[in-house]
Amino acid sequence: MMKVAGSICIASFLALAFLIPGTIASENDTLFQTSVISALMQGVYDGTMTFKDLGAHGDFGIGTVQALDGEMIGLDGEFYQIKSNGIAYPLSDSMKTPFAEVAFFKPEETIALNGTSNLTELENRLDGRLVTKNLFYGIRIDGTFDYVKTRSVPMQSKPYPLLSEATKAQKVFEFHNVKGTIIGFRCPDYVLGVNVPGYNLHFITMDRSAGGHLLDFNLENASVLVDSFSELDLSLPENEEFYQADLSENPQATLVKVESNPKT
Repeated sequence: MMKVAGSICIASFLALAFLIPGTIASENDTLFQTSVISALMQGVYDGTMTFKDLGAHGDFGIGTVQALDGEMIGLDGEFYQIKSNGIAYPLSDSMKTPFAEVAFFKPEETIALNGTSNLTELENRLDGRLVTKNLFYGIRIDGTFDYVKTRSVPMQSKPYPLLSEATKAQKVFEFHNVKGTIIGFRCPDYVLGVNVPGYNLHFITMDRSAGGHLLDFNLENASVLVDSFSELDLSLPENEEFYQADLSENPQATLVKVESNPKT
């Protein structure tokens, strides 16, 4: 796995700096990411990092699996693959990911959200409580949800299609009165192309049997655990697929389409 100048560190002062080889950043303040979202959008779906190696960088996270085979969620040190049938399967150490972000989640703050919230309301209310929108945040919500809507994408075959085409075959799942956990990250606007600006969240049931990429939910009186990260450790793929990908296009419009909540 090739790293750019060792690691890329986005500091809290928003200045671009590089970790000095041989130094160790605080793992509790670092978001680790393998590959970039713009590469995934261009169909770079071959995994280059095993989940064993990924787990060395965090016990909490989201992403996908080799060949875009479903959604990935990492929770309490275990990684799960939620396939296009909506079922969650434990991931073996040898399985690989083409895109993932993980951290060692140590919540710094609990934000109480009184009243009923859906996904849009949650995002707006959290944004109003964050000290700054220029850091990275890990988000975790445990509870009983009145309603949850998720999606997952089926495994792709070569030649891989663009992400916007692959998600046309996504499967949507709805849960009612279900216990589970929402986790994910909020990234700053300036990471466009590197990651998804704003919130990117996944869901898994309490018994770890089902879930997916979060599209919407309804929950009353939520307590949201929040952890901030001032450093981004970015590891780039070292393969021909990544080298040849055209990552020059502005992905904003496509990201909005890919992340949107389809009508059912």
